[in-house]
Amino acid sequence: MSNPSPHTTGRTSAYEATTEGHAPMQRRLTAETKASYKTTEFFVYLAAVVAVLIASQVIGASDGHDDYFRADQAWFYVILLTIGYLISRGLAKSGSRDPYDDR
Repeated sequence: MSNPSPHTTGRTSAYEATTEGHAPMQRRLTAETKASYKTTEFFVYLAAVVAVLIASQVIGASDGHDDYFRADQAWFYVILLTIGYLISRGLAKSGSRDPYDDR
């Protein structure tokens, strides 16, 4: 019959094809998830990172006390926030579907 031919529709490429002796390939009409910048968790993540870095800058040594929130601690918390964000995106991608029109 015919070879697979890619057609780009929306955010995901879909394939319409038939192969000799096989049923036509099904078209995918959903994307896995919304783009990351369209989610509230992205903005919460950015706000948390900024808050940690500002807090690290503002909290300093005073009246003979050591610096309570050093830069290395702040960056450690930013790394933890990043790991949490990446895990949340992975969980979001693992099960949800974002439908789109095939037009």
